[in-house]
Amino acid sequence: MTRPASKERYFDDDAMIRRVHREQTVALCGGRSLLLMAAHPVAFEGFFMSTGSLDEPYERLRRAGLVLDTIAWGPRPRADAMLKRVRAMHRAASGEIPRAAGPFPAGTPYRADDPELLFWILASLVDSALLVYERCVRSLDDAEREAYWQDYRVIGKCFGIPYKAMPRTIDDFDDYMARMLASDELHVTPQARELGIQIVLNPPVPLALRPVVELANQVTVGWLPPRIRKMYGLRWDPARAVALRGGAEYAKRVVVPLLPDRLRLVPSARQAAAA
Repeated sequence: MTRPASKERYFDDDAMIRRVHREQTVALCGGRSLLLMAAHPVAFEGFFMSTGSLDEPYERLRRAGLVLDTIAWGPRPRADAMLKRVRAMHRAASGEIPRAAGPFPAGTPYRADDPELLFWILASLVDSALLVYERCVRSLDDAEREAYWQDYRVIGKCFGIPYKAMPRTIDDFDDYMARMLASDELHVTPQARELGIQIVLNPPVPLALRPVVELANQVTVGWLPPRIRKMYGLRWDPARAVALRGGAEYAKRVVVPLLPDRLRLVPSARQAAAA
């Protein structure tokens, strides 16, 4: 049964943000999101280096996921308390990039609460989640994509990005991504390349989970924009592209529709449905 939104929660059960992120499969977007984020050298310094994310990357990722999960599913007061701490951390993170990177000279200043840098982080998540959902779960029509983007504008505002600093529509967002992916603002530094190889592609997991990691890596590498993939020095070939496309189509048509909710849906979605 659908419950209406209230002052106690940011989103109701019909919100596209919930409908997309209730799917466990969408978690496969995480590696691609991180590599896109780190491809902006100023954002890399502001969000990965200055906040200490490389010192404890998996714990940081877990906490970031918890904040987003709480905004989407949890009580609004709890989400607001988490966001207050995140915004305080961002305000405290500022400095200058130590070395020239792409078009940015050494000494270029950064602030982790800079709306432009914050938006690149947000955009990397949105672009990756939509891509994985539509290729592995189901296609979205224009109205659904628009609704998802409007939900994410709310999330952007939660993190301190003014509405005027975000694209107004999903078409505007797509134009922004196309411009950024073609621009010289994106430049993978040696440290960002190390992040990609060590943290995203080779996480410390038990041997039994290596097949899952390999699957996630295929998604991460195969669905990176080719120019960004080349910057990271990652290899890809037509045979793997065909295999990934076929596997995604099989998941979309056969696997995901037949999965029971206990395997298909994230815990927050199952708990909301049971409430």
